[in-house]
Amino acid sequence: MKWTDFLYHPEEIIPTGQMMYADYRLKLIEIKDPALRFCYNMLHRVSRSFAMVIQELPVELRDATCVFYLILRSLDTVEDDMAIPKEVKIPMLRTFHEHLTDKSWKIKCGYGPYVDLMDNYPLVTEVYLRFDDGTRAVIKDITRRMGNGMADYIDMDEVLTIPQYDLYCHYVAGLCGIGMCKLFVDSGLEKEDLVAEEDLANQMGLFLQKTNIIRDYLEDINELPAPRMFWPKEIWGLYAKELDEFKDPKNIDKAMLCLNHMVTDALRHCEIGLRSLSLLHNPQILRAVLIPQVMGVRTLTLCYNNPEVFRGVVKMRRGETAKIFVTTTSKLSFFRTYLKFADEMEVKCLTEAKNDPMVALTLKRVQGVQAACRAAIIKAEAAAAAEGPSTATVLAGALLVGGLAYLAYVYYANVGVFEGSSALTSVKALPLFGVLLVLAVGLLGRGRHLKTA
Repeated sequence: MKWTDFLYHPEEIIPTGQMMYADYRLKLIEIKDPALRFCYNMLHRVSRSFAMVIQELPVELRDATCVFYLILRSLDTVEDDMAIPKEVKIPMLRTFHEHLTDKSWKIKCGYGPYVDLMDNYPLVTEVYLRFDDGTRAVIKDITRRMGNGMADYIDMDEVLTIPQYDLYCHYVAGLCGIGMCKLFVDSGLEKEDLVAEEDLANQMGLFLQKTNIIRDYLEDINELPAPRMFWPKEIWGLYAKELDEFKDPKNIDKAMLCLNHMVTDALRHCEIGLRSLSLLHNPQILRAVLIPQVMGVRTLTLCYNNPEVFRGVVKMRRGETAKIFVTTTSKLSFFRTYLKFADEMEVKCLTEAKNDPMVALTLKRVQGVQAACRAAIIKAEAAAAAEGPSTATVLAGALLVGGLAYLAYVYYANVGVFEGSSALTSVKALPLFGVLLVLAVGLLGRGRHLKTA
């Protein structure tokens, strides 16, 4: 994190502090059960952001989501380990789900924290076995489908077509979203129609996965001993003979055309995926779903027409990430932020990328997202207005009125309107007025959150 960023974005200081404190509090949580403690500690090591997102979920969903995530990351670790021969890896991926109940199964593979995850995998199994039959069935089914899908792509030297690209993203991300929706419904916290609209969850997963694939071009192309790339030749073949040509600075013009084409492709999932949000009703589940989506569209906006994709890794500022975590509290706040980032991409289309041959289609898809966001904002604002002010807002107003009345009384007392006044009265009154003001602002914020949830 660059502390100098706060000089240009001071509005991110408080959210960053709040996130740091939340992260600190998360580490202080004492989990007595060794296996469950390992799972949460490992989750924090492999994905701090997702560890924070999970804490937004209702308590009854957190353990299952944590273990579900670690199982799929373990599967992904096997897929990504290029040191495992294909003849070993393919059957391992296809049978991974069969080991979910094997208390002794583990394997040495991966790198960094993933080595620890795979070496201590029996602890993940131990927690998995405690879940009810329905939860275990959902996790096992998604793991089976994902493992088989990954195995299908191991023998592919490259992804040739956009449908192949879509299918891979479905296997590694769309299925995860579908599985989470089933867990939400099985918990009784969401309605059955969420599962019925399975494709909407799939579209949200495809969008996030494609964003990551675009962002990680340079890291993936330089991977040793051999890169595994998922940019479809149907797109990149229009601009180069080999995919690795884009990392050569002399080919940056062609690289940018391909990048913008890839971003335009990813945008087709946005508007469809946004429809799934209307099916979510539990505010905690909603918040956990909203945060990754708004971070995804921000990352895609940063990548669009950005040569840094081919020079390093494009990332959001730490403070910006914190601000999204803190301020994304409802559908209304989500759609406002999503619209803001869509507006930024529209500006890029109309200025720096105006000569891009794909820009007309890019604009069409961005404007579709903008229209969907504006319609959702109008609907959310109308619903909030129909509900009227919340109790918290009414109390905030009462405190403000009371505080102002008290301050007026003190002022007139100080100028001698009231008998027995003192010159020190107004000074002594300021701390109390300050307390009333802070309480009022806090309640007002709470009221806005409740109205827009």
